[in-house]
Amino acid sequence: MKAARYYGPGDIRVEQIPEPVAGKGQVKVKIAWNGICGSDLHAFLAQIPKYASTTPNAITGETLPVTLGHEFSGTIVGLGEDVDQGKWNVGKNVVIEPIITCMKTSTCHSCASGSRNMCPETNFIGICGWGGGLAEYIAVDVRYVHALPDNVPLDVGACVEPLAVAWHAVKRSGFVKGQSALVLGAGPIGIFLVKVLRAFDPSATVIISEPAVLRRQQALKHGATQAVDPINTTLLDVVKQATGGLGVDIAFDAAGVQATIDAAIASVRPRGTVVNVALWERNASIDMNTVLIKEIILTGTLAYDRVHEELIEALAAGKIKDVESLITSRVAIGDVVEKGFKALLNDKDAQVKILIHP
Repeated sequence: MKAARYYGPGDIRVEQIPEPVAGKGQVKVKIAWNGICGSDLHAFLAQIPKYASTTPNAITGETLPVTLGHEFSGTIVGLGEDVDQGKWNVGKNVVIEPIITCMKTSTCHSCASGSRNMCPETNFIGICGWGGGLAEYIAVDVRYVHALPDNVPLDVGACVEPLAVAWHAVKRSGFVKGQSALVLGAGPIGIFLVKVLRAFDPSATVIISEPAVLRRQQALKHGATQAVDPINTTLLDVVKQATGGLGVDIAFDAAGVQATIDAAIASVRPRGTVVNVALWERNASIDMNTVLIKEIILTGTLAYDRVHEELIEALAAGKIKDVESLITSRVAIGDVVEKGFKALLNDKDAQVKILIHP
């Protein structure tokens, strides 16, 4: 079968590899769509933590090369031994929750408590091994599989994983109906944060800060109350005007640069909350005196923690709409580098989510 194999930074090759067979407790899935994640782009440019290397991974035991892709959907085409045939059947559309952990419940508090994203060995299918979404097929344990309702199409299903990142971040922030929010950065996660905030409260004040005009337009289309150019506008003035001079209840940093964390801390009200959702390339400098004086809660969120089911229910119920319009390009796997990775790098302002079809 065809698969996009990661050999290291700048080296992704579409190759023929053996087709997987569903083992005990597994289903075989024919992959429909896989989204390219921002972390995949980082790994294409430089070696980053969690991605496969020449050292065997602690969970999968795999080294380079590995099949990429962790945002994917598909259809079950085979059942392994001991799979519950009352729950899973050939022809069922599914998405994969790709987070994998040590599962040493006798020694790992996070795995024992169910908060697997907090396991010290946390990693992902399609990043450190066990197959990936940039292939024709995958064999995967049913513990990682979620059924897609009939009214949620497979291309939207491929967006469930990044939507789960946003859903988890909003839940962890403590956001409730009637509160206000600022989102810094209108990349895919930033816009998904706006859509999730809208699902929680259709009438909330949700401001987004983004330098790129096309991304600001996308954010407004998908539910932002205001979209601010932080280069040519004083963001704090806009925030204060929109909140009666108080500041927003919650700020989400989805960009991960010094200017955005500074803006987040400045923009929240006293006893407000700042949530870092971004992966940083270098350490930030935090204005701890402002955190102290305003009694700001500063936290981060990693991936997701048992939110897929409720997120999928929200999609099926129509609480999150028009996800399809965020898919700005659909590309065959043979063009994954030129029309996928390089398109996102060279035309990032116009692209939101590129899906790859194997």
